[in-house]
Amino acid sequence: MSVQAIIDQIKTYHPKADISLVERAYKLAAKAHNGQKRLSGEDYISHPVEVAKTLAELKSDIPTICAGLLHDVPEDTNIPLSYIKKNFGNEIAFLVNGVSKLGKIKYRGEKRYIENLRKLFLSMCYDIRVVLVKLADRLHNMKTLSYLPKDKQYRIALETLEIYAPIADRLGIGTIKGHLEDLAFPYVYPKEYKRLINNVKEKYEDRENYINFIIPKIKQYLESEKVKILDIHGRAKHYFSLYKKLEKYEMNWDKIYDLIAIRIIVNDIPDCYKTLGLIHKNWKPLLGRIKDYIALPKPNGYRSLHTTVFCINGKITEFQIRTPQMHKEAEYGIAAHWAYTEAGKLSKDAYRNNNQLPWIKQLQKWQKEIKNSREFIKYLKIDFFKDRIFVFTPKGDVIDLPEEATPIDFAYHIHTDIGHKCAGAKVDGKLCSLSQSLKNGQVVEIITKKEKKPNPDWLRFAKTNYAKNRIKNWLRKNKN
Repeated sequence: MSVQAIIDQIKTYHPKADISLVERAYKLAAKAHNGQKRLSGEDYISHPVEVAKTLAELKSDIPTICAGLLHDVPEDTNIPLSYIKKNFGNEIAFLVNGVSKLGKIKYRGEKRYIENLRKLFLSMCYDIRVVLVKLADRLHNMKTLSYLPKDKQYRIALETLEIYAPIADRLGIGTIKGHLEDLAFPYVYPKEYKRLINNVKEKYEDRENYINFIIPKIKQYLESEKVKILDIHGRAKHYFSLYKKLEKYEMNWDKIYDLIAIRIIVNDIPDCYKTLGLIHKNWKPLLGRIKDYIALPKPNGYRSLHTTVFCINGKITEFQIRTPQMHKEAEYGIAAHWAYTEAGKLSKDAYRNNNQLPWIKQLQKWQKEIKNSREFIKYLKIDFFKDRIFVFTPKGDVIDLPEEATPIDFAYHIHTDIGHKCAGAKVDGKLCSLSQSLKNGQVVEIITKKEKKPNPDWLRFAKTNYAKNRIKNWLRKNKN
């Protein structure tokens, strides 16, 4: 396997980077893994090379790409971490060690597995790059999953859907999230996957023909209105994402309007809104299907305008409108913000800023508060990795919650004392039940009273483990 493809990719985004370090890392990895084979029969070096390629596609810095090439060396060969530290420096050794510590977490018993998962999230708090190497590692392992025994295939694919794809989503890396989900889908839900594939082919072809027919007409219309179109193309929905949406609509294909959406890239934010206005001027929008993720970005930083209209020949069509920077952020997430110095290093603020994402701050807080690792992972699966909604405080602050969260979850998310003293809630200015499920975009106000205390009944409808834990702790301390 050649290192040249990795070098070529690096040069596209950082031409002044120190490539010699990457070449040295490749040579050491090739020597260390010499004679080792993957279960697919390929030389083992193919794996670290693919990992490093993915990291280069994410525009990672040189130490991260070197760590991708060397990540299995201390674990699977006779070359120790001390050798990497001596020859490649502290930073690369730190990243390699961070990935090695996570180990082959699925093969060492449940207790060890849960401990290692916790380490994964702890490393996310300290240096995002360790997790990026792990995501790239998982992506290539998923591509070769068919060579593993059946029981391992299911377990690894399920873990990918439950843990790794949501991490990629939380980091805003749409391209890796979609690939991981689609690779895991046939192993976790084989019957549903076959059914979807059998049904989708013809629908995709019809939709693609229609999109190819209307794109030139839409481009011509917008340019005649003095909008400069940098790019316009159709974007097919990922299979797993499509399956989840069909599930939501009771497998009704007629409710899926974004099987293939039209993505329009324009110069700047004013042009985004101008384009939206022109589309609505020409074609009637569907009520409730206009989403402004520019004014109100998703919690993972995603920005774009979405609208669904009755387009040419009355066909319902979704549009996504964004700038080149927004598109970059949607594909590469946090990596889209990384800036490089002349020396080929990421600027000092790169990780500091990324590690200040609100949910990473919450992770840091939870790492300290929740000592039991099994409970910690349970929290993550519900409170962090479920499908998200975002609602607002009366002052306009965005609060990020799992789907089906209630005003009680909202109250405890704001502050433990607000939760404890919650006497009622208003949603969009109207009084509502504390058990009511919140919906995207609602404004939530919590009514508190000094004498109010947590009610055991709240445990029946609180959805987040965080809220449940706070209620249980209070009830335990105040038994009498």
